[in-house]
Amino acid sequence: MKLYTKISIGLVAGVIFGLILGPKVVWIEPVGKAFIRLITMVVVPLVFASLAVGTASLGSIKRLGRIGIKTIGYYLLTTAIAVSIGLLLANAIQPGSGLEQNVKVRLLEDYQATSKDQLAKAMANKSKVMDVILHIIPTNPIRAMADGDMLGLIFFSLALGIALTYLPLSRSQPVINFLDGLNEAIIQLVHLIMKVAPYGVFALIAAVTGRFGYTILITLIKYSLVVLIGLAIHFGITYSMSVQFLGGMNPLRFFKGMHSAQLVAFSTSSSNATLPVNMKCCQDNLGVPREITSFVLPLGATINMDGTALYQGVAAVFIAQVYGIPLTMIDQLMIVLTATMASVGAAGVPGAGIVTLTMVLQTIGIPLEGIGLILGVDRILDMCRTVVNITGDASCSVFIARTEKKHASVFENFNKMAEAELVSKS
Repeated sequence: MKLYTKISIGLVAGVIFGLILGPKVVWIEPVGKAFIRLITMVVVPLVFASLAVGTASLGSIKRLGRIGIKTIGYYLLTTAIAVSIGLLLANAIQPGSGLEQNVKVRLLEDYQATSKDQLAKAMANKSKVMDVILHIIPTNPIRAMADGDMLGLIFFSLALGIALTYLPLSRSQPVINFLDGLNEAIIQLVHLIMKVAPYGVFALIAAVTGRFGYTILITLIKYSLVVLIGLAIHFGITYSMSVQFLGGMNPLRFFKGMHSAQLVAFSTSSSNATLPVNMKCCQDNLGVPREITSFVLPLGATINMDGTALYQGVAAVFIAQVYGIPLTMIDQLMIVLTATMASVGAAGVPGAGIVTLTMVLQTIGIPLEGIGLILGVDRILDMCRTVVNITGDASCSVFIARTEKKHASVFENFNKMAEAELVSKS
Protein backbone atom coordinates (compact mmCIF):
# COMPACT_ATOMS: atom_id res chain seq x y z
CA MET A 1 0.00 0.00 0.00
CA LYS A 2 1.40 3.42 -1.03
CA LEU A 3 2.30 5.99 1.59
CA TYR A 4 -0.30 8.57 0.56
CA THR A 5 -2.98 5.85 0.66
CA LYS A 6 -2.02 5.03 4.24
CA ILE A 7 -2.02 8.73 5.15
CA SER A 8 -5.45 9.16 3.53
CA ILE A 9 -6.82 6.25 5.57
CA GLY A 10 -5.34 7.79 8.72
CA LEU A 11 -6.94 11.16 7.90
CA VAL A 12 -10.42 9.72 7.31
CA ALA A 13 -10.18 7.48 10.38
CA GLY A 14 -9.12 10.48 12.46
CA VAL A 15 -12.17 12.50 11.37
CA ILE A 16 -14.54 9.63 12.23
CA PHE A 17 -12.80 8.97 15.54
CA GLY A 18 -12.95 12.67 16.48
CA LEU A 19 -16.63 13.03 15.62
CA ILE A 20 -17.57 9.93 17.62
CA LEU A 21 -15.61 10.73 20.80
CA GLY A 22 -15.79 14.54 20.64
CA PRO A 23 -13.58 16.62 22.99
CA LYS A 24 -12.56 13.49 24.91
CA VAL A 25 -10.28 12.52 22.01
CA VAL A 26 -7.75 15.29 22.74
CA TRP A 27 -5.74 12.80 24.83
CA ILE A 28 -4.39 11.41 21.54
CA GLU A 29 -3.04 14.79 20.37
CA PRO A 30 0.49 14.25 21.82
CA VAL A 31 1.00 11.46 19.27
CA GLY A 32 0.36 13.97 16.49
CA LYS A 33 2.55 16.58 18.14
CA ALA A 34 5.37 14.05 18.39
CA PHE A 35 5.11 13.48 14.63
CA ILE A 36 5.27 17.25 13.99
CA ARG A 37 8.34 17.51 16.22
CA LEU A 38 10.02 14.65 14.34
CA ILE A 39 9.41 16.20 10.94
CA THR A 40 10.30 19.71 12.18
CA MET A 41 13.53 18.34 13.67
CA VAL A 42 15.03 17.82 10.22
CA VAL A 43 13.95 21.13 8.66
CA VAL A 44 16.88 23.35 9.75
CA PRO A 45 19.70 20.93 8.73
CA LEU A 46 17.84 20.08 5.54
CA VAL A 47 17.38 23.73 4.51
CA PHE A 48 21.01 24.53 5.36
CA ALA A 49 22.56 21.57 3.54
CA SER A 50 20.21 21.45 0.54
CA LEU A 51 20.23 25.20 -0.12
CA ALA A 52 24.02 25.51 0.21
CA VAL A 53 24.59 22.50 -2.06
CA GLY A 54 21.88 23.60 -4.48
CA THR A 55 23.39 27.09 -4.77
CA ALA A 56 26.91 25.73 -5.23
CA SER A 57 25.65 23.19 -7.79
CA LEU A 58 24.19 25.91 -9.99
CA GLY A 59 27.77 26.57 -11.01
CA SER A 60 27.77 30.30 -11.63
CA ILE A 61 26.49 33.52 -10.12
CA LYS A 62 24.85 34.35 -13.43
CA ARG A 63 22.75 31.19 -13.36
CA LEU A 64 21.95 31.67 -9.68
CA GLY A 65 20.74 35.19 -10.37
CA ARG A 66 18.66 34.02 -13.33
CA ILE A 67 16.95 31.28 -11.33
CA GLY A 68 16.52 33.53 -8.29
CA ILE A 69 14.80 36.29 -10.28
CA LYS A 70 12.46 33.80 -11.98
CA THR A 71 11.62 32.10 -8.68
CA ILE A 72 10.87 35.28 -6.73
CA GLY A 73 8.96 36.77 -9.68
CA TYR A 74 6.82 33.63 -9.95
CA TYR A 75 6.08 33.63 -6.23
CA LEU A 76 5.09 37.31 -6.14
CA LEU A 77 2.87 36.97 -9.21
CA THR A 78 0.94 33.92 -7.98
CA THR A 79 0.55 35.50 -4.53
CA ALA A 80 -0.96 38.67 -6.05
CA ILE A 81 -3.33 36.51 -8.12
CA ALA A 82 -4.37 34.60 -4.99
CA VAL A 83 -5.20 37.80 -3.05
CA SER A 84 -7.18 39.13 -6.01
CA ILE A 85 -9.25 35.93 -6.19
CA GLY A 86 -10.03 36.23 -2.48
CA LEU A 87 -11.10 39.87 -2.79
CA LEU A 88 -13.33 39.21 -5.80
CA LEU A 89 -15.13 36.37 -4.01
CA ALA A 90 -15.47 38.29 -0.72
CA ASN A 91 -16.98 41.29 -2.49
CA ALA A 92 -19.31 39.14 -4.57
CA ILE A 93 -20.59 36.84 -1.80
CA GLN A 94 -20.48 39.35 1.10
CA PRO A 95 -19.71 36.77 3.86
CA GLY A 96 -19.70 39.38 6.64
CA SER A 97 -23.10 40.85 5.95
CA GLY A 98 -26.11 39.69 7.96
CA LEU A 99 -24.18 38.24 10.90
CA GLU A 100 -26.44 38.41 13.94
CA GLN A 101 -25.26 40.71 16.72
CA ASN A 102 -25.51 38.02 19.42
CA VAL A 103 -23.33 35.67 17.33
CA LYS A 104 -20.78 38.42 16.83
CA VAL A 105 -20.69 39.14 20.59
CA ARG A 106 -20.32 35.44 21.42
CA LEU A 107 -17.44 34.97 19.00
CA LEU A 108 -15.62 38.02 20.32
CA GLU A 109 -16.11 36.89 23.93
CA ASP A 110 -15.06 33.29 23.28
CA TYR A 111 -11.81 34.28 21.59
CA GLN A 112 -11.08 37.59 23.33
CA ALA A 113 -8.10 36.24 25.29
CA THR A 114 -6.66 34.49 22.24
CA SER A 115 -7.04 37.54 20.03
CA LYS A 116 -5.32 39.70 22.65
CA ASP A 117 -2.39 37.27 22.69
CA GLN A 118 -2.17 37.41 18.90
CA LEU A 119 -2.31 41.21 18.93
CA ALA A 120 0.37 41.43 21.60
CA LYS A 121 2.58 39.11 19.57
CA ALA A 122 2.01 41.14 16.41
CA MET A 123 2.80 44.45 18.13
CA ALA A 124 5.91 42.98 19.73
CA ASN A 125 7.13 41.89 16.30
CA LYS A 126 6.22 45.20 14.64
CA SER A 127 9.31 46.69 13.02
CA LYS A 128 10.24 49.31 10.46
CA VAL A 129 10.80 48.14 6.89
CA MET A 130 14.56 48.71 7.12
CA ASP A 131 14.73 46.75 10.38
CA VAL A 132 13.00 43.82 8.70
CA ILE A 133 15.46 43.93 5.79
CA LEU A 134 18.47 44.11 8.13
CA HIS A 135 17.09 41.22 10.21
CA ILE A 136 17.43 38.97 7.16
CA ILE A 137 21.20 39.14 7.66
CA PRO A 138 21.96 37.04 10.77
CA THR A 139 24.64 38.29 13.14
CA ASN A 140 25.03 34.71 14.33
CA PRO A 141 24.04 31.96 11.87
CA ILE A 142 24.18 29.32 14.59
CA ARG A 143 21.65 31.29 16.63
CA ALA A 144 19.49 31.66 13.51
CA MET A 145 19.49 27.87 13.21
CA ALA A 146 18.68 27.40 16.89
CA ASP A 147 15.87 29.97 16.81
CA GLY A 148 14.41 28.64 13.57
CA ASP A 149 14.99 32.01 11.87
CA MET A 150 14.34 30.76 8.34
CA LEU A 151 15.11 34.00 6.51
CA GLY A 152 18.43 34.33 8.33
CA LEU A 153 19.22 30.65 7.71
CA ILE A 154 18.40 30.97 4.01
CA PHE A 155 20.58 34.09 3.67
CA PHE A 156 23.56 32.35 5.29
CA SER A 157 23.06 29.16 3.25
CA LEU A 158 22.87 31.14 0.00
CA ALA A 159 25.94 33.17 0.95
CA LEU A 160 27.90 29.99 1.74
CA GLY A 161 26.83 28.37 -1.53
CA ILE A 162 27.88 31.47 -3.49
CA ALA A 163 31.24 31.55 -1.71
CA LEU A 164 31.83 27.90 -2.67
CA THR A 165 31.40 28.74 -6.36
CA TYR A 166 34.36 31.16 -6.12
CA LEU A 167 36.74 28.59 -4.62
CA PRO A 168 38.92 26.25 -6.71
CA LEU A 169 37.25 22.86 -7.13
CA SER A 170 39.99 21.20 -5.08
CA ARG A 171 39.03 23.34 -2.08
CA SER A 172 35.26 23.53 -2.52
CA GLN A 173 34.57 19.88 -3.40
CA PRO A 174 35.28 18.43 0.10
CA VAL A 175 32.85 20.94 1.64
CA ILE A 176 30.24 20.25 -1.03
CA ASN A 177 30.68 16.49 -0.54
CA PHE A 178 30.17 16.87 3.22
CA LEU A 179 27.03 18.98 2.77
CA ASP A 180 25.76 16.60 0.09
CA GLY A 181 26.30 13.64 2.42
CA LEU A 182 24.50 15.49 5.23
CA ASN A 183 21.64 16.23 2.86
CA GLU A 184 21.38 12.55 1.84
CA ALA A 185 21.40 11.46 5.50
CA ILE A 186 18.59 13.91 6.33
CA ILE A 187 16.55 12.69 3.36
CA GLN A 188 16.98 9.11 4.59
CA LEU A 189 15.84 10.23 8.04
CA VAL A 190 12.75 11.74 6.41
CA HIS A 191 11.98 8.34 4.84
CA LEU A 192 12.10 6.75 8.29
CA ILE A 193 9.94 9.47 9.87
CA MET A 194 7.33 9.14 7.11
CA LYS A 195 6.72 5.53 8.13
CA VAL A 196 4.86 6.86 11.19
CA ALA A 197 3.08 9.62 9.21
CA PRO A 198 -0.31 7.80 9.01
CA TYR A 199 -0.45 7.53 12.81
CA GLY A 200 0.59 11.15 13.30
CA VAL A 201 -2.01 12.37 10.82
CA PHE A 202 -4.68 10.24 12.50
CA ALA A 203 -3.93 11.76 15.92
CA LEU A 204 -3.80 15.36 14.65
CA ILE A 205 -7.05 15.18 12.68
CA ALA A 206 -8.89 13.33 15.45
CA ALA A 207 -7.92 16.00 18.00
CA VAL A 208 -8.95 18.90 15.74
CA THR A 209 -12.26 17.29 14.80
CA GLY A 210 -13.05 16.36 18.40
CA ARG A 211 -12.28 19.84 19.70
CA PHE A 212 -14.23 21.88 17.14
CA GLY A 213 -16.89 19.53 15.78
CA TYR A 214 -19.50 21.24 13.61
CA THR A 215 -20.85 23.96 15.91
CA ILE A 216 -18.45 26.77 15.15
CA LEU A 217 -18.25 25.77 11.48
CA ILE A 218 -22.00 26.21 11.10
CA THR A 219 -21.79 29.67 12.69
CA LEU A 220 -19.08 30.79 10.25
CA ILE A 221 -19.92 28.54 7.31
CA LYS A 222 -20.34 31.43 4.86
CA TYR A 223 -16.92 32.91 5.63
CA SER A 224 -15.30 29.48 5.58
CA LEU A 225 -16.85 28.63 2.21
CA VAL A 226 -15.58 31.83 0.62
CA VAL A 227 -12.03 31.03 1.75
CA LEU A 228 -12.31 27.39 0.66
CA ILE A 229 -13.78 28.29 -2.74
CA GLY A 230 -10.99 30.80 -3.30
CA LEU A 231 -8.35 28.25 -2.34
CA ALA A 232 -9.97 25.67 -4.64
CA ILE A 233 -9.98 28.09 -7.60
CA HIS A 234 -6.35 29.05 -7.08
CA PHE A 235 -5.37 25.42 -6.48
CA GLY A 236 -7.29 23.92 -9.39
CA ILE A 237 -7.09 26.66 -12.03
CA THR A 238 -4.04 28.85 -11.37
CA TYR A 239 -1.69 25.96 -10.62
CA SER A 240 -3.10 23.74 -13.38
CA MET A 241 -2.54 26.47 -15.97
CA SER A 242 0.90 27.24 -14.58
CA VAL A 243 2.02 23.60 -14.61
CA GLN A 244 0.52 23.00 -18.06
CA PHE A 245 1.68 26.11 -19.92
CA LEU A 246 4.74 27.24 -17.95
CA GLY A 247 5.97 23.88 -16.69
CA GLY A 248 5.06 21.69 -19.67
CA MET A 249 3.66 18.96 -17.40
CA ASN A 250 0.24 17.32 -17.37
CA PRO A 251 -1.66 18.75 -14.35
CA LEU A 252 -3.10 15.35 -13.43
CA ARG A 253 0.39 13.90 -13.21
CA PHE A 254 1.50 16.88 -11.14
CA PHE A 255 -1.31 16.65 -8.57
CA LYS A 256 -1.00 12.87 -8.33
CA GLY A 257 2.69 13.20 -7.60
CA MET A 258 1.98 15.72 -4.83
CA HIS A 259 -0.47 13.59 -2.79
CA SER A 260 1.85 12.70 0.07
CA ALA A 261 3.11 16.26 0.59
CA GLN A 262 -0.41 17.69 0.44
CA LEU A 263 -1.71 15.28 3.07
CA VAL A 264 1.18 16.07 5.40
CA ALA A 265 0.62 19.81 4.84
CA PHE A 266 -3.08 19.40 5.64
CA SER A 267 -2.43 17.58 8.89
CA THR A 268 0.49 19.69 10.16
CA SER A 269 -0.56 23.16 8.89
CA SER A 270 3.14 23.90 8.44
CA SER A 271 5.01 24.60 5.20
CA ASN A 272 8.30 24.16 7.01
CA ALA A 273 7.35 20.77 8.44
CA THR A 274 6.17 19.64 4.99
CA LEU A 275 9.35 20.78 3.22
CA PRO A 276 11.22 17.42 3.38
CA VAL A 277 8.21 15.54 1.98
CA ASN A 278 7.65 18.21 -0.68
CA MET A 279 11.25 17.87 -1.84
CA LYS A 280 10.89 14.09 -1.99
CA CYS A 281 7.69 14.31 -4.07
CA CYS A 282 9.14 16.84 -6.53
CA GLN A 283 12.31 14.82 -7.06
CA ASP A 284 10.92 11.28 -7.07
CA ASN A 285 7.44 11.80 -8.55
CA LEU A 286 7.78 14.88 -10.74
CA GLY A 287 11.34 14.41 -11.96
CA VAL A 288 12.55 17.85 -10.89
CA PRO A 289 16.36 17.87 -10.48
CA ARG A 290 17.61 18.08 -6.92
CA GLU A 291 19.67 21.18 -7.66
CA ILE A 292 16.39 22.97 -8.52
CA THR A 293 14.34 21.67 -5.58
CA SER A 294 17.20 22.39 -3.17
CA PHE A 295 17.01 26.07 -4.10
CA VAL A 296 13.36 26.73 -5.01
CA LEU A 297 11.49 24.78 -2.31
CA PRO A 298 13.29 26.00 0.85
CA LEU A 299 12.92 29.55 -0.47
CA GLY A 300 9.24 28.95 -1.22
CA ALA A 301 8.54 27.50 2.23
CA THR A 302 9.64 30.86 3.64
CA ILE A 303 8.43 33.51 1.20
CA ASN A 304 5.65 31.91 -0.88
CA MET A 305 2.30 31.81 0.94
CA ASP A 306 -0.42 31.99 -1.73
CA GLY A 307 -3.06 30.34 0.44
CA THR A 308 -2.24 32.56 3.40
CA ALA A 309 -2.41 35.71 1.25
CA LEU A 310 -5.80 34.69 -0.21
CA TYR A 311 -7.16 34.03 3.27
CA GLN A 312 -5.93 37.43 4.48
CA GLY A 313 -7.79 39.19 1.67
CA VAL A 314 -11.06 37.39 2.47
CA ALA A 315 -10.63 37.86 6.23
CA ALA A 316 -9.97 41.60 5.89
CA VAL A 317 -13.11 42.12 3.80
CA PHE A 318 -15.16 39.85 6.08
CA ILE A 319 -14.18 41.73 9.25
CA ALA A 320 -14.81 45.09 7.52
CA GLN A 321 -18.27 43.93 6.48
CA VAL A 322 -19.09 42.76 10.01
CA TYR A 323 -18.13 46.17 11.41
CA GLY A 324 -19.91 47.98 8.57
CA ILE A 325 -16.70 49.60 7.28
CA PRO A 326 -16.85 50.39 3.54
CA LEU A 327 -13.69 49.62 1.57
CA THR A 328 -12.71 51.80 -1.39
CA MET A 329 -10.86 50.60 -4.46
CA ILE A 330 -7.68 52.10 -2.99
CA ASP A 331 -8.24 50.12 0.21
CA GLN A 332 -8.61 46.92 -1.79
CA LEU A 333 -5.45 47.62 -3.77
CA MET A 334 -3.66 48.19 -0.47
CA ILE A 335 -4.93 44.80 0.70
CA VAL A 336 -3.41 43.17 -2.41
CA LEU A 337 -0.07 44.90 -1.89
CA THR A 338 0.11 44.42 1.90
CA ALA A 339 -1.08 40.79 1.85
CA THR A 340 1.48 39.96 -0.86
CA MET A 341 4.31 41.55 1.11
CA ALA A 342 3.10 40.17 4.47
CA SER A 343 2.96 36.63 3.09
CA VAL A 344 6.64 36.92 2.13
CA GLY A 345 7.55 37.43 5.77
CA ALA A 346 5.11 34.87 7.16
CA ALA A 347 6.70 31.98 9.02
CA GLY A 348 5.87 28.54 7.61
CA VAL A 349 4.36 27.37 10.89
CA PRO A 350 0.77 26.82 12.13
CA GLY A 351 -1.12 30.03 12.91
CA ALA A 352 1.41 32.44 11.34
CA GLY A 353 -1.30 33.82 9.05
CA ILE A 354 -3.15 35.33 12.02
CA VAL A 355 -0.10 37.38 12.99
CA THR A 356 0.52 38.70 9.47
CA LEU A 357 -3.21 39.44 9.10
CA THR A 358 -2.76 42.25 11.64
CA MET A 359 -0.49 44.04 9.14
CA VAL A 360 -3.25 43.97 6.52
CA LEU A 361 -5.92 45.17 8.96
CA GLN A 362 -3.73 47.99 10.29
CA THR A 363 -2.98 49.21 6.77
CA ILE A 364 -6.65 49.84 5.93
CA GLY A 365 -7.81 50.87 9.42
CA ILE A 366 -9.91 47.84 10.41
CA PRO A 367 -10.21 47.10 14.18
CA LEU A 368 -7.68 44.41 15.10
CA GLU A 369 -10.11 43.01 17.67
CA GLY A 370 -12.08 41.64 14.71
CA ILE A 371 -9.54 38.82 14.53
CA GLY A 372 -11.52 37.24 17.37
CA LEU A 373 -14.37 36.69 14.89
CA ILE A 374 -12.42 34.20 12.79
CA LEU A 375 -10.23 32.37 15.31
CA GLY A 376 -12.83 29.63 15.76
CA VAL A 377 -12.26 28.23 12.28
CA ASP A 378 -8.69 29.38 11.72
CA ARG A 379 -7.08 26.02 12.49
CA ILE A 380 -9.18 24.18 9.91
CA LEU A 381 -8.67 26.87 7.26
CA ASP A 382 -4.96 26.94 8.12
CA MET A 383 -4.78 23.27 7.18
CA CYS A 384 -6.33 23.97 3.78
CA ARG A 385 -4.29 27.05 2.94
CA THR A 386 -1.04 25.23 3.81
CA VAL A 387 -1.87 22.66 1.11
CA VAL A 388 -2.14 25.54 -1.37
CA ASN A 389 1.12 27.07 -0.11
CA ILE A 390 3.25 23.97 -0.63
CA THR A 391 1.58 23.11 -3.97
CA GLY A 392 2.55 26.58 -5.19
CA ASP A 393 6.17 25.90 -4.22
CA ALA A 394 6.13 22.65 -6.19
CA SER A 395 4.55 24.28 -9.26
CA CYS A 396 7.37 26.83 -9.25
CA SER A 397 10.00 24.08 -9.16
CA VAL A 398 8.38 22.47 -12.23
CA PHE A 399 8.40 25.83 -14.03
CA ILE A 400 12.03 26.55 -13.14
CA ALA A 401 13.13 23.04 -14.16
CA ARG A 402 11.57 23.43 -17.58
CA THR A 403 13.01 26.88 -18.21
CA GLU A 404 16.43 25.59 -17.23
CA LYS A 405 15.95 22.76 -19.75
CA LYS A 406 16.77 20.09 -17.17
CA HIS A 407 15.50 16.53 -17.51
CA ALA A 408 13.39 17.37 -20.55
CA SER A 409 13.05 13.67 -21.35
CA VAL A 410 11.63 13.02 -17.88
CA PHE A 411 8.85 15.54 -18.44
CA GLU A 412 8.08 14.09 -21.87
CA ASN A 413 7.84 10.58 -20.38
CA PHE A 414 5.53 11.79 -17.61
CA ASN A 415 3.29 13.56 -20.13
CA LYS A 416 3.13 10.46 -22.34
CA MET A 417 2.28 8.30 -19.32
CA ALA A 418 -0.45 10.72 -18.24
CA GLU A 419 -1.96 10.85 -21.73
CA ALA A 420 -1.90 7.06 -22.00
CA GLU A 421 -3.57 6.81 -18.58
CA LEU A 422 -6.29 9.24 -19.64
CA VAL A 423 -6.91 7.33 -22.89
CA SER A 424 -7.21 4.02 -21.02
CA LYS A 425 -9.78 5.49 -18.62
CA SER A 426 -11.90 7.13 -21.35
